[in-house]
Amino acid sequence: MAELLWQKPGVAVDAQIQRFLAGDDVVLDREFFLHDIAASAAHAEGLQRIGILTKAELADLKRELAVLADDFRSGAFVLDERYEDGHSAIEARLTERLGDPGRKIHTGRSRNDQILVATRLWLKEKLARVAGLSREVAKVALDRAAAEKNLPIPGYTHIQRAVVSSAGMWWAGWAEAFIDDAVRAGDTLALVDCNPLGTAAGYGVNLALDRDHTTAALGFARMQVSPVYAQLSRGKFELAALEALGSATLDLRRLAWDLSLYTTSEFGFVSLPPQYTTGSSIMPNKRNPDVIELMRATHASVAAARTEIEQLLSLPSGYQRDLQASKGAIFHGFSRGMAALELLPALLANLEWREDRLRAAIDSGMYATDVAVDAAITGVPFREAYRAAAEGAATAGQGRTPEGSLAARTSPGAAADLRLDALRARWEAL
Repeated sequence: MAELLWQKPGVAVDAQIQRFLAGDDVVLDREFFLHDIAASAAHAEGLQRIGILTKAELADLKRELAVLADDFRSGAFVLDERYEDGHSAIEARLTERLGDPGRKIHTGRSRNDQILVATRLWLKEKLARVAGLSREVAKVALDRAAAEKNLPIPGYTHIQRAVVSSAGMWWAGWAEAFIDDAVRAGDTLALVDCNPLGTAAGYGVNLALDRDHTTAALGFARMQVSPVYAQLSRGKFELAALEALGSATLDLRRLAWDLSLYTTSEFGFVSLPPQYTTGSSIMPNKRNPDVIELMRATHASVAAARTEIEQLLSLPSGYQRDLQASKGAIFHGFSRGMAALELLPALLANLEWREDRLRAAIDSGMYATDVAVDAAITGVPFREAYRAAAEGAATAGQGRTPEGSLAARTSPGAAADLRLDALRARWEAL
């Protein structure tokens, strides 16, 4: 390992203790390394603007940072156990190539400042993708709601057959859900879109850093003004980002539950494209919907990451080393959550309804609510209409059709008035 920046003369570094302190920083920092390089380039520009670096030194540093980024992408440079973390690796590389100018790159910074801005840039990128994927899912759902609005399907409450529903209503529900998920991801992105670069370890530095420049250079919407709040926001912003992701994966989990049930032989309502199923390793007669089952499991990882960070935040103000653990939480939470969401638009676009099974599952009792409401419209008190409909549930479907039931469902948002135009307007405004 390269010499540690903070190492004191005459004090030996205990290897076991150092392994504990470093944890899996080197592995995790591979995820944030390119963002750290970008932030280092912006910081170097800021140092040149206040006279710490010459123009020539800045040009050399930016050139070597760009080469380092290319080497990292190609695999020519590997972030491994030779380094304490990603930040020390950048400084070591620059010092090796440039000497003293490389040693100047850390001026006015702390390692906490470095990982804070790198993870902030990473969170912005991930939240933008959550918003984009949620928008894609909503578009598929909107399009299928319009195309299949009159296809009858059984509607369930308490996992029991309840009323006649429609594919249009099912799809419209997911469309509105993922529109909200896109909005929430965008709102959270706006929250975290502030620049902590230049706040050091939470108290600023004895330099008139050009933080306005680095804010613009890194594409942040605003500067995070208070160095103290920069520390208070670490963990808080990560928690908000995971909550935004969790909004989408929670909807995904419930959608996957529907599909898990609908693909069973007992329901048989939906056929999945074969690539979304796997064969059993012991039962030759079956295909397993493994993709939707693992989608169903994904929210657990996001929720676990959120809980881990929440438990880290029982801290006083100021920087605490505990916050190092937040890197692993956001990495694992977003890795699992994003992988599942990436697969969802194509899955929804390609699943097929089995209309014969859907119609066969609509029994006479599912019209009982229609009977009760029709009686109430004529002036019968609803409680009386309800009791009469319950007593005649076995024959409630006589003279009725699924299409007729759907056509009579005229409350706003129901089958006969899906209000897809309102949902599409919200989608277009995203």
